[in-house]
Amino acid sequence: MHYLIYIILILAVAAIWQLVRVVELSTKLKGFDPNKVTERDNRNQGRIQLTFFFALMAFCVWQYVAYKDRMLPISGSEHGAKIDWLLDFNFLICTAVFVITNFMLFYMGFKYYGRDGHRATYFPHNNKLEMLWTVVPTIILAVIIFLGVRLWNETMTLAPKGTRVIEIYAQQFNWKVRYAGKDNELGKSNYRLINETNELGLDSTDALGYDDFIVSDTLFLPVNEEVDFEMRSRDVLHSAYFPHFRAQMNCVPGMQTWFHFKPVFTTAEIRKQPTVIKLMSGINKVRAEQGKEKVEFDYLLLCSKICGASHFNMQMPIVVGTKAEYEAWTKRHKTFYDGKTKPALAANQ
Repeated sequence: MHYLIYIILILAVAAIWQLVRVVELSTKLKGFDPNKVTERDNRNQGRIQLTFFFALMAFCVWQYVAYKDRMLPISGSEHGAKIDWLLDFNFLICTAVFVITNFMLFYMGFKYYGRDGHRATYFPHNNKLEMLWTVVPTIILAVIIFLGVRLWNETMTLAPKGTRVIEIYAQQFNWKVRYAGKDNELGKSNYRLINETNELGLDSTDALGYDDFIVSDTLFLPVNEEVDFEMRSRDVLHSAYFPHFRAQMNCVPGMQTWFHFKPVFTTAEIRKQPTVIKLMSGINKVRAEQGKEKVEFDYLLLCSKICGASHFNMQMPIVVGTKAEYEAWTKRHKTFYDGKTKPALAANQ
């Protein structure tokens, strides 16, 4: 049976080959060379190129309209709005260059297709054109670099004195968050003190850490208040990624890194944003088709480094509330030292 299939395929290829030969011979008998490119062929190719350009632009516009509601919503941080503006500015420039250069590319094929009896003009060099496509991109890039460096310096400057301090502690495969108490200073820590009951290696002899407390389920932030994050990693390189706040910083073993930002929308406020409503509507529509319950929008802390097999587990919900809500939430957590008994970890040192 297999041999029969092979024979049929071979005969089919041979028949097609003979058919092609017949067509070639018939065209030659008519005095027409099928391998010669005619002016009509060039004109049709030019029309096809221009048609392809408009189809490509229509496809790009359709993609933007179809997927714009699945992009990140409005920034939840003060500096994030400036980052979004600069990103949109870059996209605007790139889009303009993309459309103009592609239009010129395909239009030239349409306008100057090969014609019988015509030769292309030899045009090896033009100083004005050279200056145009050298100076204009240089000016545009200089503006982009200037705006980017200025925003970088504003964003990455040290947090103002008195800013609320919160520690982000990364490990395979979860996050721990340590809040400074009323003194707004974190107590000392040392990796040598890490054990089953002291996962962050807190130093129980440092009184500055007595009012600290640790959470592992939710990162709670006060709205309209600058927060200074101090970041550490226990094992490998992690990266604390706050996509909705346009912030990211590596958590490096053996050293401390910093990042600060100011949340400007509470969780309740961001959920009422039109872009968020559309985003969650699309998500819940898919979940309903899969028989899953509806979910509400939450800010998230993620790890953007491939830090191991269970990397996907490294996500923590972030809640942004009013100052009163934040104060009430902090009071529900037990501090490292309550002022009555010795720190529970002192016996481990």
